[in-house]
Amino acid sequence: MTVPPSGARPAPVVFAAPFTDRSAWAVGRTSAYPPDGRNPGDNKLDQIGPSYGPTVAGVFRARAAGAGLWHTDLVSTEYAPGGFELLPGDELSATCVVDDTPGAWPALWTWGRDLSAGRSQPGHGEVDAFEYHSTNPHLLELTNHVGGAGDYADGVVTPGRPFRLDVLLGAGSVRWQVDGRTVYDDGKGVGTRWRAWLVVCISVSAGAYGHPAPGPGVRELSWQCTDLEVRRPGGGRG
Repeated sequence: MTVPPSGARPAPVVFAAPFTDRSAWAVGRTSAYPPDGRNPGDNKLDQIGPSYGPTVAGVFRARAAGAGLWHTDLVSTEYAPGGFELLPGDELSATCVVDDTPGAWPALWTWGRDLSAGRSQPGHGEVDAFEYHSTNPHLLELTNHVGGAGDYADGVVTPGRPFRLDVLLGAGSVRWQVDGRTVYDDGKGVGTRWRAWLVVCISVSAGAYGHPAPGPGVRELSWQCTDLEVRRPGGGRG
């Protein structure tokens, strides 16, 4: 949780559902992917679907499926009955453990609802709380596609060691903290009309952009996400 100013009370939790809660999380569905559940245009070997979700312990796995595809775990609030959406000012937190096996592509991110008249939000409402690649084992990729900002925060994580991630999704600035230390404050923000669903997943790199695909003989990749919660000043529901 983002540390509040001295004397201030923390914002109330408005979302903290376990990944096994099917009223809160839909498995293997997001409109960020094409309808067939594959996304090769984004350098991914993924095959998502309703059978591929994380374990009770929050371990997201990718399993080799043949023909160059990998069954990759993904959950989203987008198609869940609860339909939870993040709003400007929300504080997103999670404890994460990443692994530096080549090909693994963990991510915690958002995908936004279209605006009125069916127009997409800037950057499709996407804010990457983090993306991770083994090619830079101590680095997190932090990107605000809505505001057009991002940073490579190096030296902030260690493979196999838990880290606490806190992201303040401010209208005027998005601020990332790792283990209580601010590592990036973008000065751009998400604006006042932003609404976005949560997405947690593992992807598998296809080998472009300097991120190698899994090596021969590798059959499974994984990372872990626990204690995910969203706090909201005022406590209104999304």
